[in-house]
Order: sequence, then C-alpha cells, then structure tokens
Amino acid sequence: MRDMQVYVPSAATMSGKRTWLFRIISMALPLLLILLLECGLRWFHYGNDLSLFIEYPQNKNYLFLNPDASKRYFINQKNATTGNVEPFLKAKPAGTRRIFVLGESTTIGYPYFHNGSFHRWLQYRLANTFPDQHFEIVNLALTAVNSYTVLGFARELVDYQPDAVLIYAGHNEYYGAMGVGSTEKFGGNPALVNAVLRVRSLKIMQLAANLYQKVTVLDASGKSENDGTRMQRMVAEQQIPFQSDLYKRGVEQFRANMDEILDILAEHNVPVFISNLVSNEADLKPFFSFPLKNNQFPEDFEANAVSTYNLGKQEYARGNMNSARQYFSKARDLDGLRFRAPGAFNEIIGQLVKSHSNAHLVDTHDVFEANSPGGIIGKDLILEHVHPDLKGYALMSDAFYEALKKAKFISPAPGAEMSFAQLSRDMPVPVIDSLAGVYKVANLKNSWPFNAALDRDSVKTGTFEERVAFDLAYRRISWENAMDQAYNHYIESRNYKEAREIVEALILEQPNDAALYSRSAMLSGQLGDERSALFSFQKAFSVAPSFESARYLFVLFLKKDEPEKAIPYLDYAISNNTSGLNLAPVRTLVQEVVSLRSQLPIDSADISVLSRIASAYYRMDNRDGALLYARKVLALNAHDKDALQLVNALGHSQDPATR
Repeated sequence: MRDMQVYVPSAATMSGKRTWLFRIISMALPLLLILLLECGLRWFHYGNDLSLFIEYPQNKNYLFLNPDASKRYFINQKNATTGNVEPFLKAKPAGTRRIFVLGESTTIGYPYFHNGSFHRWLQYRLANTFPDQHFEIVNLALTAVNSYTVLGFARELVDYQPDAVLIYAGHNEYYGAMGVGSTEKFGGNPALVNAVLRVRSLKIMQLAANLYQKVTVLDASGKSENDGTRMQRMVAEQQIPFQSDLYKRGVEQFRANMDEILDILAEHNVPVFISNLVSNEADLKPFFSFPLKNNQFPEDFEANAVSTYNLGKQEYARGNMNSARQYFSKARDLDGLRFRAPGAFNEIIGQLVKSHSNAHLVDTHDVFEANSPGGIIGKDLILEHVHPDLKGYALMSDAFYEALKKAKFISPAPGAEMSFAQLSRDMPVPVIDSLAGVYKVANLKNSWPFNAALDRDSVKTGTFEERVAFDLAYRRISWENAMDQAYNHYIESRNYKEAREIVEALILEQPNDAALYSRSAMLSGQLGDERSALFSFQKAFSVAPSFESARYLFVLFLKKDEPEKAIPYLDYAISNNTSGLNLAPVRTLVQEVVSLRSQLPIDSADISVLSRIASAYYRMDNRDGALLYARKVLALNAHDKDALQLVNALGHSQDPATR
C-alpha cells in the first residue's frame, strides 16, 4: 500500500489567506458599524420619514403629501418647503380618475397658493363639466425645487394608481434645490446627484446632513442662516453667463431629469401632460448684464442683456413685434441671473414629447402669447418674473384642459361643457385671496433681485377685505381663519353671493366635505339659483348620502319637472327616513306622473293627460310643476275650468305676460 501524501499548506499560503481574511474583515467592519448605527437610529426614531405620502391624521383612510418629503432634497433643512394638503383615498374608488400635479412655485400657485393655482381652476371646470364623475387632482408641487424633486416624486407616485400626471417645471433649474447654481447641491452630475438622493432617506444620511448643518452654522461666524429671503439663501453662483459651462450643465441637468421622468411614467403606462414655460419678457429688465467680450456671442445681437432688452423696447414702440420678440427672448437668455428658464428648455420639452408616446405637449406659451399685447408675454399676465396673475393661471388651466381633450383623456358631452368664459366668471377666488397675492408680490418686489427690475406696487388696507388680506399675506392669520372671518362678515351683512363664494373656495380646498356642499346649496337657494343648489346637493349626496340631501334633491328635481331623476333620491329618503314623514303617497304620485309623461310624446296636446299631471303635482305640493302643466292646458284651452281653478289656487295670474 502506497504511503498517503498529506498536503500541508506552506507558511506563505497561510499568510496569504490570513491577509485576505483581514482584508475582508477590514472592509466588512465599517459596513457592519454603519448598519448597526442605522438600526440604532431607526430604533430610537431618529430623523424624519421622507416618504412621498403619509397617512392623513384626521382620517386614516386617506393619504396626503408628506410635509417632510422635500427634506431629501435640501442640505440645509431649514430651507426645505412644504406643499398643499390635499388628501386622497388609500384605496382608489372605482370610477375615480386620479391626477397628480408636479412642479415648482408656479405649479403650486404662488402667490395665491389656494384657489388661484391652475390645478384648482382645472378642478372646478372638470367638476362642473362632469358632475357625475369624480376627479382627484393632487398637487405635489413645492417652492424652491427643480427637476430633481419632480423626478424623485415621479418615482414614488407611480405606485398610487395615477391616471395622468401634469407637469409644469423649469424656472428653478439653476437655483432650486440641487441645481448647478444653488447653495443646496453636492454635485453637478445628474446621475451622481440622483444616486445620492435615493439613499438620503437613510437615517445615517439624515444624521450626516444635520451634523453638516451644525458645522456650517458654526463657520458662519455668528451670521444668521436666515439672513435674506429663501431666494437669496438658495443662490450660490449668482451670475451664470449664457453658454458657459455652468449654463450648459443646467441645460443638461434639465434634459436628463425630464427624460427620465417621462421614461418612468411611460414604463407604468401613465399619460403625462407637460407644459412649456412662460415668463415676463416684455416688462422685466434683465437682473444682471455681463459686459460684452469679443466673440462672446456669435449671434447677430448688439450687446449684453440690458442693451438687447432696450433694443426690444425700441422695436416694440415702433410696432415691429417679430423683431421685438426676438430681442426680448435673447435678453432673457443673456440675463446673468437665471430665475427665468432659457428658451432651450422649451425646445427640450418639445423634443421629449416627440420621443415619448405617453407624453402630450401643453402649449401654455402659445396661449399666453395669443392673449398678450403684440403677442409678447409681459405684465398683463405675469406678476413679476415668472408667476402668472389670476387671468394667467386661468389661461394655463385652459391650456391643460384643451390638451386633456385633444388626447381624449376627457370627452365632454355636447352642450354640457363649462366654457372658458363661464369658468372665468364663476371660479370662486375670493377677493381676499386675490388681494393677498398682490400684497405678497409687492413685498417680494422690495427685496433682491427685484429692487430695480420692476415697478413697485402700492398697498391699500382700507376695506374689510384689504385688512384681512394684508394679515393673511404677512402670516398673521391662517387661510382658514381668513375664510372664516370673511364668511361670517358676509352672512352678517346678508351678502349671500360673496358668502357662497367663500364656501365654494373652501370646497375646492376640502372636496370631500359634504357639509360644505350642503351649505353652498342652501346659499344658492337663498339666491334663487336652483341650478347651483341642485348641483351642490348632488355633490353632497355623492360624498355622504343623507336623508336631508336626498329630500332636497327629489324636491328640486320635481320642481324642474324631472320626476325620473327624482325617484332614486325619493327611494333613498323612504329607506332612510329620519323625519317621520309619510313619503309613500308622494312616491305613488311621482310614479303616476312618470307614467303620464310617457304618454305625452304620442299626443302632447292631450289636455286630459296634462290636467292629470298638473293635479298629481298639486297633490304632492309641487307648486312649480302644477303651475307648469296648468298653463300648458290653458295654452290649449284658455277656458278650462280645472286649470283656471288650479292657477287661482296657486295665486298666479293667467295673463300670459306673467307666465
């Protein structure tokens, strides 16, 4: 038997293995320590939940935009901003169409914030055009952010069953959080920045951010980190020359992030409606002009931003609008302070829409030009540099509405559509909201960089509305408190029209509050506006069915001579009768009217049928319906005794002039 050979590793081999083992341990140990630290921080509930949505405290069946969601994108957490509170159901009801809105300060509706924003104009129009459908429009826009935040939010919202996404973004690309010219940045490469942003929800990353912030404060040598407006605090590279490396990085940042946003939404088959951008070109002098250098600008323009702008003014005065438009557009692009998106961004948006089948262009720019003097956008629609006035927000909503129609996302029935003229007339934006916006902008114009770029606005505080609006603008009272003061003031003065507008403004803020719809309906009744009362009671019933709203609805439908529509509400009232009223005889009479009405198309001049309908309506105490049919009888036979008796009993003259 052969001697067995036993392999004995050499000392060199053992040493090599130990070396690799030590290397593995040395690499794993820091990771293990990081993991333990992360677990410990979570155990002690350190930091914030940075999820996009959290449970709504007032109703656990709802979610809403997490007030801390933006902290992922800000190094200095005190610069982080919060958005709207617009709760939506965790479980999307059948038939509900859920629309998320993404963007920046314009998208959230600055300076109006509440019902001045374009999505609220759109919400109101959809509710009135499609009263039997339910649209959830959830605005996720924030101030002081840019495409990084829009991208981050887009990644998360796809898990919440969106039917469409609306986007208006671009003006904050340079100075918004993580922008190439912002103080809130840690890199200029979009891929690197997005990779870091993905892990910023980790507790250890929040700890690092907080430690960095404290060190920064210590290095500030006593200077308050709250010095100046947020606008000033966010701007690091104040002056960014046109076509400079930093300028080009901003353009590429916008292109890369918007492209990825559309890719994500396409992967989830979500249609996206993305708007091009508008800004004040005709009436805003560039914030900063660089001195012209040799061969700096190859285009055929004479000088720097301000002189180019002045050339535009000259051409405008001469009536040469096409030439003026070119100068104004170039002056915007040459402006060294990049608070207005350059024209390249609209070109990018157009290109991305063409390359993504799920994307639809919303041509807000074209709509604004069509509604501006000389076709050049200026102070007639823009409050300062980029934020529209109320007419501008209305027009923006119309641009989105028409894009939704063009894509067949909505299909209004003929004759049922709320026109833009009706929207402009009826949209409930209280005077207080409008004035508060004026005051906010007036205050903004007193600070950098607007000091010399725009004319100052005068502020008056003589009327009740002006005083409340001033307090609201300067945060002395909340919006809810301002609306409460206004409602009580109008009720006490019996100004029911203005009181109803306040209630309807509250409805847009709280679309799931049935009590507000009922209050609006009652005020419409006070105003003799039965159409609006009917609409509001239907909304109240759809949100929270009740005997009272059902009773009002069947009565109103009977007054309108629509008994078929009254029956479902009458049946609900009978099944949920809390009043002790005997509604069974009314149900019998209504069914009789329905049966009799079915005979009218055969012979609409049948006096016998018309008389029986008038009698049935009279017996159920529907005076309007009884009078309607009694007059139809008298139109055929002016001497009909029963009809005359009924008209007299109702206290109405048979004179045709009073009919």
